[in-house]
Amino acid sequence: MMAQKQMLALIILAAVLLIVFFSLFTVKEWERAALFQLGEIVRTDFDPGLHWKFPFINNVRKFDGRILTLDAESERYLTKEKKNVIVDAFVKWRIENVREYYTTMGGNEVQANSRLSQIIKDGLRSEFGKRTIQEVVSGERKNIMDILSVNADKQARAFGISVIDVRLKRIDLAEDVSASVYSRMEAERKRVANELRAQGEEQAARIRAEADREVTVIKAEAFREAEQIRGEGDAIATNTYAQAFNKDREFYSFYRSLNAYKSAFKDESDVFVFEPDADFFKYFKQPQAKQK
Repeated sequence: MMAQKQMLALIILAAVLLIVFFSLFTVKEWERAALFQLGEIVRTDFDPGLHWKFPFINNVRKFDGRILTLDAESERYLTKEKKNVIVDAFVKWRIENVREYYTTMGGNEVQANSRLSQIIKDGLRSEFGKRTIQEVVSGERKNIMDILSVNADKQARAFGISVIDVRLKRIDLAEDVSASVYSRMEAERKRVANELRAQGEEQAARIRAEADREVTVIKAEAFREAEQIRGEGDAIATNTYAQAFNKDREFYSFYRSLNAYKSAFKDESDVFVFEPDADFFKYFKQPQAKQK
């Protein structure tokens, strides 16, 4: 009898524990939960922690409430000038409204990524079609990302999703476009290089001309100063000779004759033909030459 009571108590305890087990559920900090009753959502505002439900009547589905990443596949888009560019983009999104997310997407993350991918592709196609290659590659890139983020978020709100950010990882030119762009870039660089080279040659010619002018001016001034100094020296020499001549004319004449002899007879082979009574040898004829 006692054994039957213990067995019944164990069965009741097991049943209670089973009911409690199916009546409790936990929601983690990074999760979003939806409580269903007979297939219909009755509550979605669960905070992290332990919660109750009616077993076998209610069931719970949990979703990842963290910021998720959609890495979109590379896609070709036409620019304003009908040139193909290859674009890689990614999207940061998260569940904002669990009820709408489950109703529209069935709570399926893959389906949500597919729908977001289509939204982003449509947005990229629209924005790139308004701009040239130069604009999408350089100046308008940030503006495109901002516009895509705002527009995608507006559309995704209908699915219970909020778009946090849209980023363009890479924008590549198609091979044919790349070749054309590189050719234009090369031609432009050559034009700039030739222009700079021409400017350099012009400046070099100007500098050389200026240097030549300065050299000519310096030489002319130096020659003028030299001639002036030479003239002053000649004047001083002439004045000195005149003063010396006036002091002793006979000695001066004798001294000048000696210098003439020294200059004339530098070499033993030198030969001069003079008349015997020439004035050149007057100091060889008499001790003192008479002034005529």
